[in-house]
Amino acid sequence: MSGLALGLLVDGSSSSPQSAYIDPSDQALVTAGRQIYANHCAACHGAKLEGQPSWRMRRADGRLPAPPHDETGHTWHHPDTVLMDIIKNGLVPGKTAPPGYISDMPAYGGQLGDHEIAAVLAYIKSSWPPQVRADQKQITLQPPQ
Repeated sequence: MSGLALGLLVDGSSSSPQSAYIDPSDQALVTAGRQIYANHCAACHGAKLEGQPSWRMRRADGRLPAPPHDETGHTWHHPDTVLMDIIKNGLVPGKTAPPGYISDMPAYGGQLGDHEIAAVLAYIKSSWPPQVRADQKQITLQPPQ
């Protein structure tokens, strides 16, 4: 999925954004998330969060390769509630993706609980530089528009 594709996301904010923030300084959460990421996410998004090659260019089937989750990708541009929703439910056209968008991103809600998904996000966020973390935290804690 491209920055454009995810940039068109619909707001997935909750009624309490403060409680929805996933803290990447929680070392227990990060440690758990590292293993869960390795088992469920690394095959597509890369062992080092690097994503698939040419992730901004559509493949022959019209789909986009898996994006990176390091600071070079667009993951940090989205609040935690949206990221949780994407991992839990996959990319849902009209909700977390543009209408008609088709993605290879599976829904993990049947395999991972909310705590496990939060752990994966804590792990991903722990790799970002301090300014990127601060920017993503501000995006997450912003009141709904």
